[in-house]
Parts: sequence; C-alpha cells; structure tokens
Amino acid sequence: MSAPTFKLVQVSDVHFGGEHREAVEAAVERIQAEQPDLVIGAGDLTKDGALTEFASAQAWFARLPQPQLITPGNHDLPYKGPAEILERVTTPWRRYQARLGPARSVSWRDPRATVVTLNSARAVQIRLNWSKGAVSRRQVREVCAVLGQAEPQGLKIVACHHPLIEMIGGPMTARVRGGTAAAQAFAQAGVDLVLTGHIHVPFVHPYPFLDGCTQAVGSGTLSVRTRGAPPSFNLIEADAVDIRITALAFERTQFVVWRTWSVPRRCVPKGANENGATEVAPLKV
Repeated sequence: MSAPTFKLVQVSDVHFGGEHREAVEAAVERIQAEQPDLVIGAGDLTKDGALTEFASAQAWFARLPQPQLITPGNHDLPYKGPAEILERVTTPWRRYQARLGPARSVSWRDPRATVVTLNSARAVQIRLNWSKGAVSRRQVREVCAVLGQAEPQGLKIVACHHPLIEMIGGPMTARVRGGTAAAQAFAQAGVDLVLTGHIHVPFVHPYPFLDGCTQAVGSGTLSVRTRGAPPSFNLIEADAVDIRITALAFERTQFVVWRTWSVPRRCVPKGANENGATEVAPLKV
C-alpha cells in the first residue's frame, strides 16, 4: 500500500494593485478544483503595501481552500510617501498582519509533510536597495528546530519570498544576505523543497550542496509585471517516489500546463502514512 499523495499550491507575486485581473480570477477556480492539502502564498501579495491592496489580498485568499501558509515579500511593506516610510520604520508589519496573519515564521504539519515559512523581507537595510532579501542565523535555527521534529518519512519544506541562492540566467537577482548559509543549513537539515517567489518566473533547480536533493522551487507572478513568462502559479504533488512540480500558466481564459519538473524524493517512505490532524501555529522564539 503506497503513501497518500500530498498536494500543495504555491502562489506568489500577485501584487494586488497591479494584478492580472483575469488570471487572478481564473486562479481561484483552478485552485479550488485542485483541492490542495495546503496553499502557500510566498510573498509580494501587494504592489505598494497600500491598505486597499491588503484588503484585496485578504478577500482573494478567503476564496481559496484552507489551510494556508502566507509569508510576506518586500512589496508587502508601505513605502510610498513620508507617512508610509515612517510606518515602515516604526510598525513595518502592521498592515500585513492585520489582513494576512503573522509576519514571523509559522508552520503546518501532518504525517506527509512539515512546512515552515521564513520572512526574508526587511523594512530597512544598510544598503540602498531594500527590496533584496536577508535571512538571519536566528531564523535559520528556528526553522531547523521545527524541521527537526518532522515525521522522518515526510517531506520537509521551507517557504520564503526571496530565492536563497541566485537563479542562473534569471531576469533579476535576490542578493539575499545570509542566503547561501541558510541554503547550506537547510540542505544539512534534509529539506526537500525551498519554495520562493520574487523572480516572477517559475524555476526548479537543486542546491549545489551535500547530496543535491534540496530543490529550489520558484513560482511565477499573477500580476501584469511578467518577465518573459506568462502569469502562473505552481502545483506540487508528491507521492512515495517522486515530487512533481507543474507551472500552470494563464492562457486566454484558463490555466494550462506551461512546464513540468519531476525530482526523486530523498526518502522513500516505508508503507503508508495515515492522514493526521493538521495545524497552523506560530513558531516559539
């Protein structure tokens, strides 16, 4: 008897305020039809961190299946105007948390998978481009501590906005401070997938560390800010042997398969796991 299939949907860079309206609407219907076990929002859900944009993002996610894990991106911070800059410095995540939940790490688990988010966005940095990512050693320790309690035969997944290492040939860079060290630590911890956004182009490639079995998986955008790929989101399915990643792209009125990848699982479970209760809980610092 084989282990049950685990299915999740990965969306990012919806950029409400600059969303592709037809794609966003069609995505609701397709995601509902897929009936995923988990929906992940990997950041940049608004364009300018405006209150109206957060309200739109909240309303959209309310139409998608539960449970959900959502983590912020660099665009999910207010920054247009003096009052917004002041808010960004003093209470950077107030708007985000009022509509979309904790900006800090949260986790979801059942016997098939343990998923942990990591906030790679920063309100201010000692460099000119605040849109680039950063990961602290403390964040990495917290994520690894949760993953250390995962089911031995289940998937280990981390979700954040910025790719921790650069996508070769990608349309833009993330330049994540602490990103390489975090990627190495996650590979050491046996992470199977690191799910990100930011680039606006779907991709899958292995981290060049240890056994090479930790896969970086980027999802595309559902905004009008495309970078050489159509509006899209990822469907990820895992069974006892393989993990399949499908980039579903918006074409005219519906989502169609744009590209697929298949990677072998690091650990093949012995026999079946029964579905257990799921939970979404904040990490304890």
